[in-house]
Amino acid sequence: MKYIKIGVFVSMLLTTPMLEAQNSPDFKEEQSLLLWKDNLEQLSMENEEECSWEDELEELSRHLREPVNINTATKQQLERFPFLTDIQIENLLAYIYIHGQMQTIYELQLVEEMDKRTIDLLLPFVCVQAVKEGRGYPALKSILKYGKHEALARLDVPFYTRKGYEKNYLGPSLYHSLRYSFHYGDYVQAGVTGEKDAGEPFLALHNGKGYDYYSFYFLVKNRGRLKTLALGNYRLSFGQGLVLSTDFRLGKTFSMTTAEYRAGGIRKHSSTDEYNYFRGAAATVGVLPYLDISAFYSHRSMDGVVEDGRITSIYKTGLHRTQKEADKMNAFALQVIGGNMTYEKNSLKVGVTGIYYFFNRPYEPRLNKYAKYNLHGSDFYNVGMDYRYRLGRLVWVGEAATGGKGYALLNRLKYHLSSDCHLLLVHRYYSYDYWALFGRSFGESSTPQNENGWYLAAEATPFARWKFFASLDLFSFPWWKYRISKPSKGADVMFQSAYAPRRNLSMYLNYRYKRKDRDVTGTGGTVIQPVYHHKLRYRLTYMPGRFTLRTTVDYHHFRQQDGAGYKFGRSQGYQCTQLCSYAFPFPLSVSLQGTWFHTDDYDSRVYASERGLLYTFHTPSFYGRGFRCSARLRYDLNKTFMLLAKFGQTVYRDREAIGSGNDEIPGNRKADLQLQLRIKF
Repeated sequence: MKYIKIGVFVSMLLTTPMLEAQNSPDFKEEQSLLLWKDNLEQLSMENEEECSWEDELEELSRHLREPVNINTATKQQLERFPFLTDIQIENLLAYIYIHGQMQTIYELQLVEEMDKRTIDLLLPFVCVQAVKEGRGYPALKSILKYGKHEALARLDVPFYTRKGYEKNYLGPSLYHSLRYSFHYGDYVQAGVTGEKDAGEPFLALHNGKGYDYYSFYFLVKNRGRLKTLALGNYRLSFGQGLVLSTDFRLGKTFSMTTAEYRAGGIRKHSSTDEYNYFRGAAATVGVLPYLDISAFYSHRSMDGVVEDGRITSIYKTGLHRTQKEADKMNAFALQVIGGNMTYEKNSLKVGVTGIYYFFNRPYEPRLNKYAKYNLHGSDFYNVGMDYRYRLGRLVWVGEAATGGKGYALLNRLKYHLSSDCHLLLVHRYYSYDYWALFGRSFGESSTPQNENGWYLAAEATPFARWKFFASLDLFSFPWWKYRISKPSKGADVMFQSAYAPRRNLSMYLNYRYKRKDRDVTGTGGTVIQPVYHHKLRYRLTYMPGRFTLRTTVDYHHFRQQDGAGYKFGRSQGYQCTQLCSYAFPFPLSVSLQGTWFHTDDYDSRVYASERGLLYTFHTPSFYGRGFRCSARLRYDLNKTFMLLAKFGQTVYRDREAIGSGNDEIPGNRKADLQLQLRIKF
């Protein structure tokens, strides 16, 4: 058996094309994270809330520099990569169990169900290294001696003055942050983050201790039965997010590889997100080979408005630029206590999550008619049971949850017809009065409340160079929504065709259609008519040698019936973006990008993603007429120092001022410079 394995491996190795080596770390990182960034871009175009993906992008970037060893990888580690199916993960672990440690990365081709496209996606994040038996938890001396340190400093310099600086902003216009992190593999992670937003004071007024925001964390993993211990700031995610999820979740995008969320548990919080985290202690212990128990406690001060001893609103932006914003700082406290118990053996996984949280003051927001059934009170709880079962090529994943009010159900059926064809069916039922302050899951809305729907998706790669994706989502809202003054329903249709004739040449065309009800402007909610939104995008990516050329063209068409029901108000939006980047033979890379946009109004706005700083993802929206240009330069002086600079300018052709209120910028130009320094040792 051993000689057959080696013979097959050698014959396949001789016919396997080698990837062209690139010296630029920036080039490798950009290409390897392309799948995530394409999906994040699509998600950003639909999500009106600000999302931070710093932790996720930082973790993926770390795996590029320190790949996961296939020979020691656990099921939980492999589940971090969404493009791996359950069958592929099981077959990979079984292959190593039966045949022993892999000798080279190209043995992945011998794993059943592992196709070439999946291997190409996985290669940058994994490696093959021999492992000595009896290897235990590393000694403290080794951790301190061989651990990796990283310091990351950022400075943003705007070349404009917002109206707020002339009136009531308390600090300078510079933004800056400082992050330090230490890690030894996955065993130990620790770090601290400090951030000051533009307009906030530094070492003055309410920020007498320096930065406006501090975050610290300490994480220990895989210490015998102690699987995870977190102190300081951390994130939590269990099940399908109906009870608890502060991780990011990819929702409806043009790829089924990111539709299912599997990884979870306790994770560090190292980003500059000032709202979406817990502060305290959390731990996961493996009490039995197939049974894990987690417990957590959090106590943190939160921003908001308190009137007459009651909390009337929760402030999520983390901005404290004016005295009014500073008065909201640490206005009340929130305590959270809970736990999770998960049993996983073979193809079955069952978990139970419970959480109890309470404010130190009654939470009584002003509930408008559409928010009549939203969360309010002093103390709350949620309990949920999640499950996953795989029967051959069929995977059933779901969760059922309840709380002080209402209940929520989510079920997914995924069927792998083959390694090249997948089907997905998702049903969710979130009652209009379900309360889950920390719930985030699949759906049209950002929270699992007041929504029912069926989602069907199919993905196929019938030919070597072609890939097709199609989905249909039919949803309804049992109660009113913002700008919808009645129960309503809608539809969301997506289709994408991707073609890659060569390794360095790819293109795709995607189309999205969405129909939803909405109040007709000016009728006070007495007239509700459907709105129709069509989005069409074409993207071409060509990477000859050290160049990367990417062209993106978007067309948006938006319309709504008027009160009479027969006339349509139409608006259109266009944008064309060209990116050109070059990785020099030495560790220097330069990229230039230009975007031209022309839209009739805000409803027809367009989006254009840009290459930004490390561990950041930037997809600004534009409406009106104008153009934007940006230039980015990254230079790795050596293995220790990295410098990155980005300059961008937006010019509008249809206005004499940008923004409104304190954010108003006089003139039609907005330019800024971002600088970043990384030190690794």
